[in-house]
Amino acid sequence: MAKQSRFTKIVVSLAVVATSFLYAPASVPTAYAQTKTTGQKTPARAATTSPAAKKRAYSAATARARRAQLARARAAAAASRARELKDLQTPRFKVDEFGREVPDVRAEAAIIYNPETGEVLWENHSKDQRSIASITKVMTALVFLESNTPVSTLVTVQRSDVARASTTYLRNGFKLTAEDLLNLLLVGSDNAAARALARVSVMGYDAFIQRMNDKAKELGLESTNYADPSGLLADNVSSAYDQARLIAYASADERVSAIMRKTSFSTNIGKRIITANNTNHIIRNGDIDVVGGKTGFISRSGYCLATLLRLPQTGQQVAFVVLGAKTNASRFWETRHLFNWMATRTKALLDGEFQQPPQAAQEQE
Repeated sequence: MAKQSRFTKIVVSLAVVATSFLYAPASVPTAYAQTKTTGQKTPARAATTSPAAKKRAYSAATARARRAQLARARAAAAASRARELKDLQTPRFKVDEFGREVPDVRAEAAIIYNPETGEVLWENHSKDQRSIASITKVMTALVFLESNTPVSTLVTVQRSDVARASTTYLRNGFKLTAEDLLNLLLVGSDNAAARALARVSVMGYDAFIQRMNDKAKELGLESTNYADPSGLLADNVSSAYDQARLIAYASADERVSAIMRKTSFSTNIGKRIITANNTNHIIRNGDIDVVGGKTGFISRSGYCLATLLRLPQTGQQVAFVVLGAKTNASRFWETRHLFNWMATRTKALLDGEFQQPPQAAQEQE
């Protein structure tokens, strides 16, 4: 009887629970109930999009933004280049201690030199010793020709010639004449050609470099020292004054100056044709009479140019050297500015009047 009574109580309890579930209102999420209680509105939920659609929308927007950014960058770069070019094309002047207008060059060193009289017509840090890079190749050409090694000598380019040569038109195993190498040396500023010429000379490579230094001493180039025949080493040093004298001396040798005046040089190597354009833009432009010249650049030297030009009024040959210019174009524009300044003062400069204070010049007159 007791068991039945206990069973009856359990059945009644279950019936009550079941009835409460049947008639109780639907349950409400806690967050919603709290919102209803406080009267706050729930934030709107963003529309759900598929991952593919979301990716397409993001990519299109990113692409448009990137194109716009690149266009702005290109426009800014073009504007910057235009400003830099305009600045380079504009000559700069300053007033010296005698009140005369003289060039104000952007390069580290420069000189105008009269090889006929040995006079310095104008200079700026012309005696400072600096790296000269590939202007070195002027002495390389002189020493090779002086060695009397036949220019018809057939040379096979070796791996050591082209290794880390930077600027070169040559490859290991190429066969060409020493004359071809001389042209590539002075027209295209080919570093492997410089090494090959020193190697095949009758002196041999090391003795060749020693002869370059001996030749510099013979010419009285007191600030000049050579460590290799190409100019790739920063230890190849000189001054604007020394290089003005050297370019005048080398240009007097028609075997050298004739090559330096070429706008380009081409040669056949087997079935291959290689063409080197002259690195001297003044020669390629053709508007100034160039007797001879050579460019140079490594990071330590900056952009350099040594050239012998003929003045239009008198035919006088004058050496112009610019060392340590900031850009490739600037070395040519600086030289042009110096040439034009010289051209407007030819008589005074060549007669030596400009080197004297104005009062002393007037007293002599």
